[in-house]
Amino acid sequence: MNYAEIYAQKLTTAEEAVKVIKTGDWVDYGWCTGHPVKLDHALAERMPGLEDIKVRGGIALWRPEIFDVENAKEHFCWNSWHMSGIERKAINEGIAYYAPIRYSELPRYYRENVERVDVAMFQVSPMDEHGYFNFGPNASHMADMCSRAEVIIVEVNQNMPRCLGGFSEGIHISKVDHIVEGDNPPIGSMAAGGASEIDEAVAKLIVEEIPNGACLQLGIGGMPNAVGSLIAQSDLKDLGVHTEMYVDAFVDISRAGKITGARKNIDKGRQVYAFAAGTQKLYDFLNDNPACMAAPVDYTNDIRSISALDQFMSINNAVDIDLFGQVNAESAGTKHISGAGGQLDFVLGAYLSKGGKSFICCSSTFKTRDGQLKSRILPTLNPGSIVTDTRANTHYVVTEYGKVNVKGLSTWQKAEALISVAHPDFRDELIAEAEKLHIWRRSNKR
Repeated sequence: MNYAEIYAQKLTTAEEAVKVIKTGDWVDYGWCTGHPVKLDHALAERMPGLEDIKVRGGIALWRPEIFDVENAKEHFCWNSWHMSGIERKAINEGIAYYAPIRYSELPRYYRENVERVDVAMFQVSPMDEHGYFNFGPNASHMADMCSRAEVIIVEVNQNMPRCLGGFSEGIHISKVDHIVEGDNPPIGSMAAGGASEIDEAVAKLIVEEIPNGACLQLGIGGMPNAVGSLIAQSDLKDLGVHTEMYVDAFVDISRAGKITGARKNIDKGRQVYAFAAGTQKLYDFLNDNPACMAAPVDYTNDIRSISALDQFMSINNAVDIDLFGQVNAESAGTKHISGAGGQLDFVLGAYLSKGGKSFICCSSTFKTRDGQLKSRILPTLNPGSIVTDTRANTHYVVTEYGKVNVKGLSTWQKAEALISVAHPDFRDELIAEAEKLHIWRRSNKR
């Protein structure tokens, strides 16, 4: 079979390709760095003549052009599986909405519950000699989404890294309806913020808990980045990686020679991830790298996969935590921030792992826009806050003031432990509130 000839037959312009989209359609933009660019521009040009278009996407790293169509909310709505700051702002514009789901369930949800994907269009790496387009660092749920799509349009980007996996990391030309050659923009970046002194203090407390041969999962942000930097400078060896999101910190740890995956119970020697976002350094590292394995999120985030790996270390952030041990990592009250993602999967899986530990980390306080200092450890979560990790599942909680294991503690023990790692300025107030909630004992130290 001559794939070059088939490619030529299916090659078209973005303007022609988006003509298949009609009023009322569900259009899937794929995921994160794979969101279309040239096709998005063409759809934005066409959008004024369309109504009731429902677009799916997630973790947008740049603002789609359809967002800037005049009277946008009259023509479409954006439905996100997990929100970035760009999508969060679009909520206030009345064009974006969050679809709550455990990220690990997304592939099956597409297979069994999504009724319509009228058109799927997303960026891919150039076709290989066997006729495959690679999803880049977005294996995630893409194969299952494509299995439900009536029309598939791929936008080829020469800069998209080819991310090796083993299954479900690409799509064959035989399943593609239209091919558009994009303008090859740089891959969208998500650089982690610089680590603060508090981040470094928290990271130090976590790293001293990590043994040789441990398997790592890191989230995004200053604290996980600080953990990565400390690991890269440490004497740790034979570490493994099995994570939802692959971030720049893993590149630094790898280049420091700390990651071999030699002690992994499954996928030995491979750094496994569902998607990746970071700087160009990360994309260059992932490109054609057999040490790294892109896999669907129902594999990476499956509690059975996580728990099969001994000494699994899960490290994630929180917005706030209450004295009952409930963790909110999704909202500031009713103000949406991100999404459920896979945090709970890793909290559960890490605890089930032999020697595994789950760490929820945060600074003890934050400052409001008007300069007020607020505690992240609260008597109860603020009205409207989302419980990401239930009180029964929280394992270790870490702030710059220490780390506590709250698993299995009674309510008074848990309150005491959490107050011990709260900012000192708020401890008396928290004790008073704990007494009102009947989760404080007189025998406790004040």
